[in-house]
Amino acid sequence: MNEIKRICFLGGASWKPKDPVFMDAYNTAKLLGQNGYEIVNGGGPGVMLASTLGAHDGGTRVLAITYQPTYEHVNYEGMDKNNKFDEEVITNDYFDRTKVMLQNSDVHIVFKGGTGTISEFGMSWANSRIHAGHGKPLILFGEFWHNIVNELNKNMVMREGELDQVRGIVSTPEEVLKFIENLK
Repeated sequence: MNEIKRICFLGGASWKPKDPVFMDAYNTAKLLGQNGYEIVNGGGPGVMLASTLGAHDGGTRVLAITYQPTYEHVNYEGMDKNNKFDEEVITNDYFDRTKVMLQNSDVHIVFKGGTGTISEFGMSWANSRIHAGHGKPLILFGEFWHNIVNELNKNMVMREGELDQVRGIVSTPEEVLKFIENLK
């Protein structure tokens, strides 16, 4: 594993500051920031905003990979004016945004979300499988992931070693930090 510097936060855009998922993302980013890691997100609301706020309170920088549509998208959250990231890379579309986020980070953490989060999770997992041994570690935040991974294993075609790419299911910021520190 190369040096770990940037941690990508993936997860739902609908979470508000009082929601447990928002607070988990905030606290995780804050702890990671306090330990010298930079944060990568999509520049939007929810988990993205929470990770920016936590990162800044933890004393670190945030790289936002954004997509700014030329017309209104009904089902795309877009940017959040309250997400005051430090650096921005603008991409061509949603899929390019996700790809560039995953490429510009060393570890991916997936929090609870919706269809966009499922897409991000799938892209990260598939990329890790394709590049087995050279892929980016994938951390799933929340106990609910055990049920999802078990159902995928039971109902989908899983090749040997594919489930090994899902390296950790954690439920606290401290477990995230410990997991990352153990990768070094």
